[in-house]
Amino acid sequence: SMAAAAAAIMAVLLAALMARASSAAAAGRVWADEEKGAHNGTARRQVTYDGRSLMLDGARRMLFSGDIHYPRSTPEMWPRLIESAREGGLDVIQTYVFWNVHEPIQGQYNFEGRYDLVKFIREIHAQGLYVSLRVGPFVEAEWKYGGLPFWLRGVPNITFRCNNEPYKVHMQKFVAKIVNMMKDENLYYPQGGPIIISQIENEYKLVQAAFHSRGPPYVRWAAAMAVNLQTGIPWMMCKQDDAPDPIINTCNGLICGETFHGPNSPNKPALWTENWTSRYPLYGHDPRFRSPADIAFAVALFIARKKGSFVSYYMYHGGTNFGRFASSYVTTSYYDGAPLDEYGLIWQSTWSHLRELHAAVKQSEEPLLSGAYSNYSFGEQQEGHVFKTESNCVAFLVNFDKHKTSNIQFGEASFQLAPKSISILSSCRRVVFETAKINAQHGLRTAQVVQYLNNVDSWKVFKEPIPLAINNSTHIGNRLFEHLSTTKDETDYLWYLTRYDYRSNGDTQLVLNVESQAHVLHAYINNDYIVCMGVMMDQEISFSRHLLC
Repeated sequence: SMAAAAAAIMAVLLAALMARASSAAAAGRVWADEEKGAHNGTARRQVTYDGRSLMLDGARRMLFSGDIHYPRSTPEMWPRLIESAREGGLDVIQTYVFWNVHEPIQGQYNFEGRYDLVKFIREIHAQGLYVSLRVGPFVEAEWKYGGLPFWLRGVPNITFRCNNEPYKVHMQKFVAKIVNMMKDENLYYPQGGPIIISQIENEYKLVQAAFHSRGPPYVRWAAAMAVNLQTGIPWMMCKQDDAPDPIINTCNGLICGETFHGPNSPNKPALWTENWTSRYPLYGHDPRFRSPADIAFAVALFIARKKGSFVSYYMYHGGTNFGRFASSYVTTSYYDGAPLDEYGLIWQSTWSHLRELHAAVKQSEEPLLSGAYSNYSFGEQQEGHVFKTESNCVAFLVNFDKHKTSNIQFGEASFQLAPKSISILSSCRRVVFETAKINAQHGLRTAQVVQYLNNVDSWKVFKEPIPLAINNSTHIGNRLFEHLSTTKDETDYLWYLTRYDYRSNGDTQLVLNVESQAHVLHAYINNDYIVCMGVMMDQEISFSRHLLC
């Protein structure tokens, strides 16, 4: 009867749904709450994952991402930066959350101006891109104190980033605040927002051994704490091979196609959270740029060898370290050689070459994410990787030889591979991209005067208060004080004032011995500026009365 048939169909559907839910749980997927969708009549939005990729609403996705840090640019720049990223073929904007700008004073929060995280994410959403939110809250990022607020130093019995209760209390409080803020603004994907994945901690494996027995419990606690916040999206840990389930372990580096050991579970995808597009500059060091061919080679190899399905460029736009937020020796200009330079201008030919790579990979998204994988060896330094479904196929032909062109017979055709290059073959026949072949012209950045700053009224001056009398000093002692504990991070300078009455006796030289590990020493005699010099341990400054004239 029709009733019996309907009942049978319902039974089959129910069994299928139960099987699907069971499979998802086994794969460590994160399912969103259905209640909101059921109440408003909209389809359920969900972020899940399996061993091939992140999945949006059940569909596997090949995702290209780029890091843009909201405090390193101005709100006026955000729309154009995001637009340029989208036009460059990105799907995702990735950013850290910077604790010390949001809570500079304990319990007092700042989300205004360049720190308006919600506005930044809303702009990304408005332009149709997704968000990868790296909450940290320790972020490194060549940022002062790695993003940790200075006031944490004053918390009794605290030890940062380990199984230490005072630290965990404050860390959890801040992470929960950010998560709840995102929930309140409906910014998570299941709520209709753009955030599809979050990160807890940052490259902790690099320092974990230093904390001995207090390291592993902290990793497990941080993972459990993050998952229990119930964001409805997956969490990840970068450079953390032992990331506890269901946290995804990810790779950071220049060549993750060669160095990444892979996900620590067959049910987790291969994600590359930091593909370094250049190296951040340091004062006194020459800039180190990375060629677009080298970046593209690394991306293609990660996709081919590791079945990678998520690549984020660190940085896609580096921007500017405003104020005093750069870490030691890092310049104000940050990753100026990224696809978008410090000012948001397109950096050619990197931007265009990567855009072509993204388009070529997206052509074969279906076999890359669902096809059977096989690999081939064509020589000591040549290899092939093939992804094939019943209806489609894509091949990556790799030549590791940095000096010689290689001719490879693949299928019924012969292919010539340039030195250190990868050719991507659509349908396993037609070359659609070569990592070593740069089609875009190299860009040249020029500058022109738009505003003359030759008037004193055009400048702003910060004057460091210098004590002029010993009686007005805030600290008095016969030793050098610990810098940060004394200044409370309100200034980079700690001034010492001492008095010594000296009566000249011919041409005798005076010697000032300074025992310090500070970076710079400025010396004054009778309020006259005498010398500035780098300090490397114990230094000795000699001067005679003739230098005082």
